[in-house]
Amino acid sequence: MSDFTQMLRAADDGDAGAAEKILPLVYDELRSLAARRLRHENGQMTLQPTALVHEAWLRLANQGDRGWNNRQHFFRAAALAMRHILVDLARKKATLRRGNQPERVDIDDLDLASPAPDERVLLVNEALVRLDREDPESARLITYKFFGGFTNQEIAEMLGVSERTLNRQWAYARASLFRLVRQSGGDIERDETKQPS
Repeated sequence: MSDFTQMLRAADDGDAGAAEKILPLVYDELRSLAARRLRHENGQMTLQPTALVHEAWLRLANQGDRGWNNRQHFFRAAALAMRHILVDLARKKATLRRGNQPERVDIDDLDLASPAPDERVLLVNEALVRLDREDPESARLITYKFFGGFTNQEIAEMLGVSERTLNRQWAYARASLFRLVRQSGGDIERDETKQPS
């Protein structure tokens, strides 16, 4: 059992000192994942990678039942936390756009051809909720890539499969996602969910 896994178990058992030691060990890796994820928003997302990591850490650390088995399980939980944070932020912004706090917008700056980053996040999340009922493995894979920012190699290592197998699973998951997005009347570019492999 690795030192990291031992710290995870100690934190799960209520050892506050162990929980405090975990963040410095994973901070750089979490920040890298957050930066990769937010890079695809072309500077339109107001959340910075550091803020996303801190918010995800707070959610993870405050969970009553952490129960992380190992490093991979911890990072899966982190990807899911990032998903929830980005979806919550997108919903909040969508609510504001519907008239609660109208803002001035220069019509010359509008790009009507592509959905705003927040709309993409909500669209993908809505499709993921439906996909999770049909194919939980594909939904989990999309969460790792789209919301967690993991590469194919990192996910393959987490799942214990070859990268070639993971590439096939990713192609199938993406096709399923786009089918559900089209069925809901949404439109996103195929490259929007394509993360670096």
